[in-house]
Amino acid sequence: MDTSITISLTLFLTLCVSTPGAGGQKEGAKGEHKHSPRSSETKAGSRCSYTFIVPQQKLTGALCVNTQSGVTNRSELALLQMELRRQQEQLEMLQRQLEQEGSLAVEVRNLRRQSNHMNSRIAQLYAQLLNEVILKKDLALEQQRMEGLLLNATTQALDISNNHRELEKKYGTLASMMSSQNQLITRLEKHCQCRDSSQPSLPKSEPEKSQSSVHHNYSSEADEMTNNAQRDQSAPQLQPVKREGVRPPLITNSNPPTDLPFISFPVTKSPGPWQDCQHVLNSGETTSGIYLLRLQSTNRLLQAWCEQSHSQGGWTVIQRRQDGSVYFYRNWEQYKQGFGNLDGEYWLGLEHLYWLTKQAQYKLRVVLEDWRGQQVFAEYDSFYVEPESDWYRLRLGQYQGNAGDSLSWHNNKAFTTLDKDKDSYRGNCAQYHKGGWWYHMCAHSNLNGMWYRGGHYQSRYQDGVYWAEFHGGSYSLKKVSMMIKPT
Repeated sequence: MDTSITISLTLFLTLCVSTPGAGGQKEGAKGEHKHSPRSSETKAGSRCSYTFIVPQQKLTGALCVNTQSGVTNRSELALLQMELRRQQEQLEMLQRQLEQEGSLAVEVRNLRRQSNHMNSRIAQLYAQLLNEVILKKDLALEQQRMEGLLLNATTQALDISNNHRELEKKYGTLASMMSSQNQLITRLEKHCQCRDSSQPSLPKSEPEKSQSSVHHNYSSEADEMTNNAQRDQSAPQLQPVKREGVRPPLITNSNPPTDLPFISFPVTKSPGPWQDCQHVLNSGETTSGIYLLRLQSTNRLLQAWCEQSHSQGGWTVIQRRQDGSVYFYRNWEQYKQGFGNLDGEYWLGLEHLYWLTKQAQYKLRVVLEDWRGQQVFAEYDSFYVEPESDWYRLRLGQYQGNAGDSLSWHNNKAFTTLDKDKDSYRGNCAQYHKGGWWYHMCAHSNLNGMWYRGGHYQSRYQDGVYWAEFHGGSYSLKKVSMMIKPT
């Protein structure tokens, strides 16, 4: 700390000087010679007094008064000056340290200010993150709610399907009763015809005309009834109706056969049943339609659509999509037995497919059509499925065609539905793709998915009717058909 002190000092120093010897005497003699009156006084008193007048000066250090000799005072003054310089150097060093500490304090204040700003920013980001977490939790709850609604809708659809089966069963019972009544009417008419044969020819002509008109109307009604009974193969209760069938309208034999033939759509030259659609073609039936098939090694009777106009005919259609009229997101039992409309969209059934492909060596042909009318196909020289004990595992041969190979990736894979997960994915691919298929991880083709109108569709998952090598997985095809034929 710098302090200035102004000191006015008047020092009275009394020095006692004793000068024994010649020097003193000489001085005394000279004094005596010059000033005789004071010499006695000087000699008598041994003290002399001096007065020093020190001017005002600014002192920065301690004032030291020393009565020693002049040489000693000069050395101490030098030491004092050195000490003063050292203290000044220390003071300058302290000032520099103070300046440095001041700059550090400024930096610390700046860092504290920045830290407060960062803390407020972190608090803001934490609040945003908390809001995001809450929003995601709400979205997860909403997703769970939507999934619950979807499962409820699926359950309702299954209930409706079961109700539809019950209605079909009742309808089949009514159709059976109608068939029995029609057979009784036909027998009575034949009995009346036999009785009228003994009458004259003129009266005979009138009953024949009446009989002909009755049979014509009956034939159309029977065909319509049989066609309606074939709408949904998911109801196994319709098989007794298929076995019983409807009697042909015109019978030349007087004795009716014990096992009545089955009339399918269209009306065929022979009643069947046939082994497959190639057998139908070999029998001379060249019209595409619904035919009754009896599979070898089993007593199963089933109906299927025979495509006789495509690629030389003889194709048994096992799957068809064309207008989205049939819901394909179904359970294992329905995919096993088959479902849908034989003259529209339908699935033949895995169990029927197993017994059908067990009869001979079959090839598979997949026909695809987009929404611009372009048609392509994919053909595999070998196709069959394993039994249910192996989950109807798919076995495919070599590919050829112009659609691209999107099915070989599913080769040797088990069939998966919404209630039986047999794919290689950690989740259920059938639930993601809304169908039943030979899923892997998950699909390069999904021909049993949701039918979307217009081609390209937007969905959380790729759940449309797609063939990846033909327009990709986000394009739902307009028409699809899978058909098999003996090689």
